[in-house]
Amino acid sequence: MSHADPLRIGRFSFGSRLIIGTGKYADVAQTRAALEASGAEVITVALRRVDLNDRAAGSLMSLLLEKRWTLLPNTAGCYTADEAVRTLRLARELGIGEIVKLEVIGDAKTLYPDNEQTLEAATLLVKEGFTVLPYCIDDPIICRKLADVGCAAVMPLAAPIGSGLGIRNPYNLRIILENSSVPVIVDAGVGTASDAAIAMELGCHGILMNTAVAGAKQPILMAEAMREAVSAGRKAFLAGRMPKRLYANASSPEAGLIE
Repeated sequence: MSHADPLRIGRFSFGSRLIIGTGKYADVAQTRAALEASGAEVITVALRRVDLNDRAAGSLMSLLLEKRWTLLPNTAGCYTADEAVRTLRLARELGIGEIVKLEVIGDAKTLYPDNEQTLEAATLLVKEGFTVLPYCIDDPIICRKLADVGCAAVMPLAAPIGSGLGIRNPYNLRIILENSSVPVIVDAGVGTASDAAIAMELGCHGILMNTAVAGAKQPILMAEAMREAVSAGRKAFLAGRMPKRLYANASSPEAGLIE
């Protein structure tokens, strides 16, 4: 999509509705190529998994600080509200923490978020002036609570992080969308372009993905496919699909046929 249909998150506005992660690529060159092919304007980086001090030519941080993208620092690897808050305060001190992805994990095997710790951290971060995008379970109740404390968007998972299982519960996403006062961005579980299109056709406002692109056999080509899928899905949602019918309905009208 274009700036004629922007994704608005708090005071920010983006032409692309695709947010891309920067982990798991073969090297920095491949990372750059995939980011460019995706058309993403926002890219997320795990603060606890990258050397923030290595800004030499060819490093990941040198790429991220080119000012070509809006950086969305995330708290991957944090298991408590305190850890997440301290990590994002560090990001702000480094000048890359105005808009942030909050992730507080509750289980190491599933990487499902801890709702209570996420809500606690979100409440504090919003009070400190951060634009907060929280990763959460696809639960309408926690999504409502996160929006109520001032989060600029909610980011329910489609399936476990890195699973590639696609949209496991479209009905929960529909309920979240119907009741959300802020943008709904699918975060985690997308595996291929059709998954992205389905999420957008449901009415989701955007998608964040990493492994679906970085883990593909041809990441750069997959990044391009995801760019097109997100755009197509958004257009289909705006266009409004035809109603489903049990029986056939002739494509050509029968009225006025010559006997």
